[in-house]
Amino acid sequence: MNTRVLTGITTSGTPHLGNYAGAIRPSIQASVQPGVDAFYFLADYHALIKCDDPQRIARSRLEIAATWLACGLDPNKVTFYRQSDIPEIPELCWMLTCVTAKGLMNRAHAYKASVDQNVARQADPDDGITMGLFSYPILMAADILMFNANKVPVGRDQIQHLEMARDIAQRFNHLYGRGRDFFVLPEVQIDDEVATLPGLDGRKMSKSYDNTIPLFEGGAKALRAAVMRIVTDSREPGEPKDAESSHLYTLFRAFATRGQADDFRKELEAGLGWGEAKQRLCDRIDAELGPMRERYAELMARPARIEDILQAGAAKARRLSHPLMEQLREAVGLRTAAVPAQGGAAANKKGGGKRARFISFRDDDGRFRFRLLAAGGEELLLSEAFDHPQEAGAAIKGLQSGDLDTLARREGDMAILCIDGTVIARLDAGRLAQVQAAIGEL
Repeated sequence: MNTRVLTGITTSGTPHLGNYAGAIRPSIQASVQPGVDAFYFLADYHALIKCDDPQRIARSRLEIAATWLACGLDPNKVTFYRQSDIPEIPELCWMLTCVTAKGLMNRAHAYKASVDQNVARQADPDDGITMGLFSYPILMAADILMFNANKVPVGRDQIQHLEMARDIAQRFNHLYGRGRDFFVLPEVQIDDEVATLPGLDGRKMSKSYDNTIPLFEGGAKALRAAVMRIVTDSREPGEPKDAESSHLYTLFRAFATRGQADDFRKELEAGLGWGEAKQRLCDRIDAELGPMRERYAELMARPARIEDILQAGAAKARRLSHPLMEQLREAVGLRTAAVPAQGGAAANKKGGGKRARFISFRDDDGRFRFRLLAAGGEELLLSEAFDHPQEAGAAIKGLQSGDLDTLARREGDMAILCIDGTVIARLDAGRLAQVQAAIGEL
């Protein structure tokens, strides 16, 4: 069984070299590993929390999509989509909001940090805090649970949000599961070996510090200009350098083989000048990024191509989100399958207000089945497994609209139900009449 891994990228800025080494490159490498079902999405709803500039969000969305594709993400092997193209996500977010305790959100680190900052400057504790910031972990939970991700790669500062997603999933399963779990509990995936690159001033490369090195924007010229601004010590050419404490060596090592990194280290220790070392670093980085930069430029010049890829990814994602949301609407009472059977108070007292019903679910192997339950909850029929939820739905409709005597083929004491030559279910032939009556209730 494949492990589903999900990663979101907030569309509020332009990717830089640190993003590439710390998230983009390792994620793309992981996506081609056997047994991995990878989901990558542009988190443009999340961007609204941090940015109120529509043009910046639109530009960032295009740049980030082009960056991931240029760096080698294969949309045919992964599910690559834009968050706002999946309407089931905000719908699920509201359902989860309705089962999430406010006290849980009060403990979110981002919210508490904002409150602490306001208190420190003697302002109202909630000054400037939006409901988007406050309930951000619920939207993150919806992103994850919508596709039942098994693992979510995050930094250590995001571990709390994954724990909250697990709490929310358990709460929903407990309230509405009635013996089944709609959501798997996601697990945190921390990769301590992923590179964290230093910026121009030696601190972690981050837009917050304005110390980033551009990935593609501005081309090789902008890359070189940024590298030449990296802070070094005052040792002259010919003087031995301390490679381990050099930001240049750390950056070089992230883009080189072990042998190349060892050679660069020896040169620094032998007195290589900082100017020459920076040029070597530019050449090393450009050797990896140069071909990607050309692909990036081609994609940015053809935004319609990017849009086509995202729409295809959204259609692929919705083949999972749409049937799950149908089940969730039924579970919470927003669809007719949850309406009590007719018959007044006596029927409610006798049968608990339930009637015969079909229940769809997903097997451990990822395939789709359904059960037909009697009003009292007894299982009357268990379907065969289907590769797609639409096939299971079509089988249910076929059973509801057909005559079981014509659909059934008898083999001894067994009845095999077939629709258009496809086996739908196998059951005890003696139960056919009971099954037909139950379907009649529907």
